[in-house]
Amino acid sequence: MRIPSQLKQQTKHCVNGLLLGFLSITLLTMAIVFPTGEAAAQDTGSSIPLPDPKFRGKIGPTFEDSQADYPLPITPPDDAPNVLLIILDDVGFGMCSTFGGPVPTPALDKLAGNSLIYNRFHTTAQCSQTRAAMLTGRNHHSAGTGAVIEMSTGFPGYTGIIPKSTALVAQVLRDNGYATSVFGKWHNTPEREISPAGPFNRWPTGLGFDYFYGFNQGETDQYYPTLYRGTSPVPQPKSPEEGYHFTEDIADEAIAWIQNVRAAERNKPWFCYFSTGACHAPHHAPSEWIDKFKGKFDYGWDEQRIRTHQRQLEMGLIPSDTKLTARHDEIPSWGSRSEKEKTAYTRLMENYAAFMAHTDHHVGRVIESLERSGELDNTLIMYVVGDNGASSEGSLEGTFIDLAAMVGIDLGLDSMLSKLDKIGGPESHPHVPVGWAWAMSAPFKWTKAVPSHFGGTRNPLLIHWPNRIKSKGEIRSQFHHVVDVVPTILESCQIEPPDQVNGIVQKSLAGVSMVYTFDDAKAAGTRKTQYFEILGSRGIYHEGWFASARCGIPWETGNRSLDDLENATWELYNIEVDFSQANDIASKNPAKLEELKALFLEEAEKYDVLPLDPRFAERMNPALRMSGKPPTAWTYRGNSVWLPEPIGPQIFPRPHSITASLEIPEGGAKGVIACAGASLAGWSLYVQNGKPEFHYQCLGIGNVSIRSTIELPEGEVTLKTEFRPNGSKEGGGTLKLFVNDKLAGEGQLPRTLFRHSLEPFEVGRDSMTPVNPDYKSEGTFEFTGKIDSVTFELMPMKNSR
Repeated sequence: MRIPSQLKQQTKHCVNGLLLGFLSITLLTMAIVFPTGEAAAQDTGSSIPLPDPKFRGKIGPTFEDSQADYPLPITPPDDAPNVLLIILDDVGFGMCSTFGGPVPTPALDKLAGNSLIYNRFHTTAQCSQTRAAMLTGRNHHSAGTGAVIEMSTGFPGYTGIIPKSTALVAQVLRDNGYATSVFGKWHNTPEREISPAGPFNRWPTGLGFDYFYGFNQGETDQYYPTLYRGTSPVPQPKSPEEGYHFTEDIADEAIAWIQNVRAAERNKPWFCYFSTGACHAPHHAPSEWIDKFKGKFDYGWDEQRIRTHQRQLEMGLIPSDTKLTARHDEIPSWGSRSEKEKTAYTRLMENYAAFMAHTDHHVGRVIESLERSGELDNTLIMYVVGDNGASSEGSLEGTFIDLAAMVGIDLGLDSMLSKLDKIGGPESHPHVPVGWAWAMSAPFKWTKAVPSHFGGTRNPLLIHWPNRIKSKGEIRSQFHHVVDVVPTILESCQIEPPDQVNGIVQKSLAGVSMVYTFDDAKAAGTRKTQYFEILGSRGIYHEGWFASARCGIPWETGNRSLDDLENATWELYNIEVDFSQANDIASKNPAKLEELKALFLEEAEKYDVLPLDPRFAERMNPALRMSGKPPTAWTYRGNSVWLPEPIGPQIFPRPHSITASLEIPEGGAKGVIACAGASLAGWSLYVQNGKPEFHYQCLGIGNVSIRSTIELPEGEVTLKTEFRPNGSKEGGGTLKLFVNDKLAGEGQLPRTLFRHSLEPFEVGRDSMTPVNPDYKSEGTFEFTGKIDSVTFELMPMKNSR
């Protein structure tokens, strides 16, 4: 369409007039708002959040007689860097190619070539604890996290509640002008608060993070994660069949968040905490990644440790006189395994390696996005390669389903061999055997959950910041600990740690800054002392010496006693000359050992480590984290209830009843009334083909469907189940179905579990993986009738044998 020239000229004059008018108004507004040439400066102090700024303008009868003083947002110090804090999960010192391991990690290799590499950096040996220490700058017991949150107790160092006196670095940065976010794993909210009722002040968004996208548990299914955005559960964006994987998802989300922050605020620095679920079990990797490792581990775990140790020496990552520690008596040699076992175990390791390689690729995408946008040079990257050593939770045999190993169930070698091609896919929850975990922690002794030895605690750290650090690819060997991350971040950002946060006086930081190492590889280390403790296993470092006392075997999940604690053998190492803790000299220097044992007790008293508690399985009891008597009945109303399973009814393997009050519409109803768990383990009460059914799914070895012989009538209906245990150690028993008080079905459950999976308890649907694969084609299988209420009630114990 052509526009007449006369109209064009009129339009031009009109637009020019509007622009002149707008400019005049804008200049007048600026003169009113900023008459002195400056907006109100933000008051500063040692307490955050900062108080509202004082008004420094003038108030007159009208705006013409007044002087405005508009409060500006808080701004960080000039040239403050962005901060990207990355942590992987269950990755041993000797896993990645960057540190001599067998898994190619090109993105990590590239970053390391331009970073400082810390080869004597330490974690706590377990996940919740490492994260609490890393984010607060205090020792994990001081941060209330002496155990993973699922094993918390009522002692100050073990509540699983991060105290208000140990504010996270996220809040310090946010209240000093940073945008803050966390993507991935969050394992620091008390278990009972992971619910729609909250409270939410101990979720990430209540602890200083503006934004959270990820899961709030110790682990998640990488294909079907229990996702939250903020504090609300959200569905995953696509299915595994469409290519979904959690690590890729959080990488996409982190990249988008950083880009959006920069789009909204050109100069605002950001803090991004990127915490993968990998390589924690379940070890899930796409098949095309697994195929890359076929045949790469046929030589076994003993040979792998030898090869890794040799590469570490050749690369100069460890001192030239570092010894490879011997295999523990508790771990079988590769040569003693049968050919069938080797076939299964190599497949599990191929999958584990693929999981790590896949993770490296997607973490690399986040870093590459910063390079493309021009933000990399002024971004402080602190990359902690593992929150502890490689995990031995897969037991000596490894497993197709990690839950089975955790509860002490051996699914059998033949069962695994029949599913080799499914390892790593959505139908599996695999974990490697102990031998491979030990190999991935080379050259050290032991694995995850052993704080007394470096196989549990020594994890590589990379620090990358081109605008400040000029050295590239250099080793730093000062002894440091994860509590040193916060002081390093704050000094780099030119921010003093606050004395008070939200009116609460803060505990002093236990960490020391590592900035002094940036320019001087030979600088004397400033961390003189550091204790270690988890589940009664203890360690103490002091001025080059290390004393250790291991309590229990990490993959044995039964209860440990005070006798185990008291009888633990203390060892002594001079780690200035013994990098790998290979030479126990306790018998040669008993005086030094006693000195360090006494120092451990001093530190334990100082940092809320006492009372020492070696118990394991017993501490999983939710009653330890409740006040008053545990509930014996639970009632839920409506067709839309969604709760984490530990917050829902705790019914199996105890005697109990489920009573559902329903309204069945004309023509009948179908769908799930209530369920808990997932396709690998769980239970579901549902209606199919007009009849109620109860299905129990138990790791492929105790799957049972009990079908009603009675159809549900239209109108108001009472559907009930009763379970009576038979007293067996497997938790089996008899389950009966009733329709309007009439017996409608009965069957035997050979085995039940006290907890089933990472998926939720639900009323009215089964929204993630179906407990009974028979109704997978129904999708979420929402109940089409009305659920007035569902009541779960524990019944008195009766011996039905």
